[in-house]
Amino acid sequence: MRYNRLGNTGLFVSELCFGTMTFGGEGRFKAVGQTQQAEADQLIARSLEAGINILDTADIYSEGLSETITGQALKNLKVRREDVIVATKVFGQTGPGPNGQGSSRGHIMDGVKASLKRLQLDHIDLYQLHGFDAATPIEESMRALDDLVKQGHVRYIGVSNWAAWQIVDALGISERHGLAKFASLQAYYTLAGRDLERELVPMMKAKGVGLMVWSPLAGGLLGGKYGRDLQPEEGSRRVAFAFPPVDVERGYDVIDVMRTIAAAKGCTVAQVALAWLLHQAHVSTVIIGAKRMDQLNDNLGATEVVLSADELAQLDAVSQLPAEYPGWMLGFQGSDRLELLATGRISNAQ
Repeated sequence: MRYNRLGNTGLFVSELCFGTMTFGGEGRFKAVGQTQQAEADQLIARSLEAGINILDTADIYSEGLSETITGQALKNLKVRREDVIVATKVFGQTGPGPNGQGSSRGHIMDGVKASLKRLQLDHIDLYQLHGFDAATPIEESMRALDDLVKQGHVRYIGVSNWAAWQIVDALGISERHGLAKFASLQAYYTLAGRDLERELVPMMKAKGVGLMVWSPLAGGLLGGKYGRDLQPEEGSRRVAFAFPPVDVERGYDVIDVMRTIAAAKGCTVAQVALAWLLHQAHVSTVIIGAKRMDQLNDNLGATEVVLSADELAQLDAVSQLPAEYPGWMLGFQGSDRLELLATGRISNAQ
């Protein structure tokens, strides 16, 4: 297991993160997983044994039960607090009425108290805004998060599912007012969905924001059980909960290449999908959400899969995003300057 610095902080996170979205099985998350306490204890124990040092959950996962099970597992396993990084999120509907959701000061303050109680912790290592709240000024949210850091309830703050311009706006507010800054972005990223490479990845590189990847197998599509010649089983993850949305035909093209690489390397298709992400320099950690021990062990094996330059090129080619403005124009106009940066030479010198 390798460890990466999270953004511009001094915090190091394991390249794989164990996500507990499958814990509980309440409400709409029943389709994602129904892992109960005994199984959760075993999965977390195995993750920590393998070198994973970060767990990710959210207050809305199974109506808070995911946090409860996660916190109890740490107690049951007698995990030293300093040996684990606990990340959770606030934003979704956790109470009745218009103020039971969002990123207002009120909901953030209520949310952190409830999460700390469910997790049985005295602080949260990484507290993340789970979505963008169009009804709350960004400055209000950032000041509330900064207060939590100053009070010691939260160590670092992050964000999930925001656009690049929104994150830059928040970073600017933090800079101007001396507030805590977002250390990380938790975002969807996979060989079947590389959209964040258009705006978010360049922003993260420029601003020093770490990347936590969610749904690295595209909601199970890249898990090895799907393909043009494979019909999904009744009750399978993608059939029961087809999220995130994926261009399935394009995904099948990616799977065809992944199968060939997996067969040649003697590994699984899922391991190829995870290994590709682990080879991306802008990725801090990849969140895995196994429901069974065999799934977890397979995911852990991805850390040992080394993709060659040729294999990476094949995967990049089949999953490449279609050209989009202004990206293609930036590349067209800026190619000489990029070459100058890379080589120190001017190719079109007169």
